[in-house]
Amino acid sequence: MTQDDPRTKHRSADFPAQQQDAQPGHTEQTAPEPDHGESSWVGSGRLTGLRALITGGDSGIGRAVAIAYAREGADVAIVHLQEEAEDAAETGRLVEAEGRRFHAMALDLGEEQGCIDAVAGAVEQLGGLDVLISNAAYQRQRNGIEQLEVAEVERVFRTNLVAALVLAREAVPHLRPGASIIATTSIQAEEPSPGLLDYAMTKAALVAYVEALAVELGERGIRVNGVAPGPIWTPLIPATDFPDEKVEEFGKNTPLGRAGQPAELAGAYVYLASEEASYVSGAIVPVTGGRGF
Repeated sequence: MTQDDPRTKHRSADFPAQQQDAQPGHTEQTAPEPDHGESSWVGSGRLTGLRALITGGDSGIGRAVAIAYAREGADVAIVHLQEEAEDAAETGRLVEAEGRRFHAMALDLGEEQGCIDAVAGAVEQLGGLDVLISNAAYQRQRNGIEQLEVAEVERVFRTNLVAALVLAREAVPHLRPGASIIATTSIQAEEPSPGLLDYAMTKAALVAYVEALAVELGERGIRVNGVAPGPIWTPLIPATDFPDEKVEEFGKNTPLGRAGQPAELAGAYVYLASEEASYVSGAIVPVTGGRGF
C-alpha cells in the first residue's frame, strides 16, 4: 500500500473568497465542495450493529462521520436545523445506500426540549442508542470585546456547551456498558483566536466535560472522549463572517500547510466508538495538521 503525502493530499489552489449568510452553511454553496469520504471511505465492519446519534450530521464533519459509521455497519440518526434539510437528506441518501437505518430530525439544540427530543427520537427510531456524538456548533467572527453581544454569546454557549450536557443527561439512561459519548472540541481549546473568543471558551470547556464525564461514567462502562479538529474545510467556514483573506488562507498556518477535509476526521470517531478503543476514555484526539494540542 502506498501512503499519500499528507502535505498534498486533498490540496487544491487557494480557497476562493466567499461568504454565506447563515450558519451552519450549505454544502452546495461551499467552493470547493468538502470531501466527506463519499468515494473514499471503505468500511470493514468495525461498528456493526451500533446505533449512533450525530448532532450536526447534515454536512461537514457530521456528514463525514455519518458516512463512515454507515459503512462500518452502524445505524445513524442525525440532528440538523430546519434550513439544512436539503443537506440532511443527502446525508440520509448516503447512509441508506449502505443498507443502514437513518433518521433525521430538524431541531434547535439551543433549546432544552430540542435536546430531549433528539435523544428520544433516536432511541425510538433506531431501537436504542450506543454512541452519542455532540458535534453541532455555532461560531461567528467577533470584532473586539467592546462589540460583543450577550445574546450571541448565549447562543454559542447554548449550542456548543449546554446542549452537550443535556444530550448526555438524556442519553445516559439508554447507554449500556461499552457505549460511547464523543464530543467535538477544537484546536481553539488550546490555541484560541481573539475573533472566536466565545467559541474557543466553549471548546475549552468541552475538554473539561470529556475529562469529568469520563470519570463519572467509567464505573458504568461508558467511555467518554473528544476529537479536536484543526482547520477543517466545511460550510461553517464561509458562514462565520471571516474576512476574505482569512478564508483564502484557511489552514495554511498548519505544519502540513493546508486545511483538512471532513473525511480526514472520520477515522478518529470510528476508532473511539470501536472495540479497538476499549481502554480509551477521557482522551482528546487531535486532528490538527500538526498544530499542538
